[in-house]
Amino acid sequence: MFKNCLASVTAAALFTAAAAGASAAKAEPLDSTSVDAIRSQFSRLMELANKHDFKSLHDMFWQSPTTLLVAKSANPAEGNWAGYWGNEAIDQKLHDIGSSGPVVLEPDYSKLMVVGLTHDVAESYVPMKITVSYAGQDGTPRPFLMIINWLRVGTDWKVAAEIILPVPPASATKG
Repeated sequence: MFKNCLASVTAAALFTAAAAGASAAKAEPLDSTSVDAIRSQFSRLMELANKHDFKSLHDMFWQSPTTLLVAKSANPAEGNWAGYWGNEAIDQKLHDIGSSGPVVLEPDYSKLMVVGLTHDVAESYVPMKITVSYAGQDGTPRPFLMIINWLRVGTDWKVAAEIILPVPPASATKG
């Protein structure tokens, strides 16, 4: 499962790099109104996650079997972190995490970046602190990166992939 997850993250990164390279030759594909809409959707996503509003969170995701959430796994057979594909699996994972105890997401909004890849696809990146007591985590706020691929569906922006990555502690330097 970890290899599949790693392959998916690698493919997403390569796609992003290719799309970004193609976009560099052209003007930014998203206007400021679209970027502001995604920033607003991101803020709403954080608000709903902190409220554990699972129904509303469900509605923020693209309704597709290929929608992806990468998160901490409670199942050792999946590895430490795993990919959860499709809305049913994502709903269950968010419910499991949110029902495990307090969950607080604190994004550093000053570092929130939104990049248009095409007119209908964007990516956001933000470092954040997450406090959670799920799958052996001790409820201490820890640094994470959240990367979201957004897809325009009609007039709305939906989460197509949400990748939550722990930031490892800095290694001690030899001196």
